Amino acid sequence: MSDQTILVVDDDPKIRTLLRNVLEDDGFVVSEAQDAGEVLAAIETVPVSLITLDLNLGSDNGIDLARKIRRTTQVPIIMVTGKDDVIDRVVGLEVGADDYITKPFHVREVVARIRSVLRRSRPSPQVQENPVGPTDGSKSCHGSLHFTFDGMIAIPDQMKLIDRDNTECGLTSGDFKLLDVFLNRPKRVLSRDQLMDLTGGTEWSPLDRTIDNQIARLRKKIERDTSDPKLIKTVRGVGYTFACDVQKVQASGPATISA
Repeated sequence: MSDQTILVVDDDPKIRTLLRNVLEDDGFVVSEAQDAGEVLAAIETVPVSLITLDLNLGSDNGIDLARKIRRTTQVPIIMVTGKDDVIDRVVGLEVGADDYITKPFHVREVVARIRSVLRRSRPSPQVQENPVGPTDGSKSCHGSLHFTFDGMIAIPDQMKLIDRDNTECGLTSGDFKLLDVFLNRPKRVLSRDQLMDLTGGTEWSPLDRTIDNQIARLRKKIERDTSDPKLIKTVRGVGYTFACDVQKVQASGPATISA
């Protein structure tokens, strides 16, 4: 039995029962919620590993609920939307969802998406070394490995990003995985296909805007001016490149990562 708990949020009891049965058969622990109040109560009392969130919750707005969830936790969210709710899918990804599924869905697709998001949200294993102390006398970043770029510090084994003003910048697991891909490959042009593969996402198609939405969300967190991005640059017709110098700092000292 897995110790990973999936919070299934839907106002339709038949769908909740369907997902509970297939997820429990697959080894997950399942908790249920049918409205915003039950969701917020659940994440305060249950160690939730991932949330499937139906955007149509009757009187509750799923997008607003996702925003409230993101104020208190970075637990992965998979949004469940109607087939034609394109705008809701885009907005959902922008407010912090890690993936989305459209109705009608196949239950095995739900399980596959959940496992994919959980893999992406799992911190990459790091070789344990002596802790690294503050790099500039003001920012403390304990751990065996971290990256510095444009005045910011990323700590992979803790999935943390420390901002230029020495505050922790809230990133979703998917956003940090994307940032980690860029930090390990600075100044290389990466296609959307490569980014989807390296972040453990689903196969990309020309109509899929998942990566583009994640890029837009990540830019809001790390760029000084999102209207004129200097860190993540678009390479028209190809993909994106991380244009900033990156230092990989370990216990033995800093080393600049070359392209």
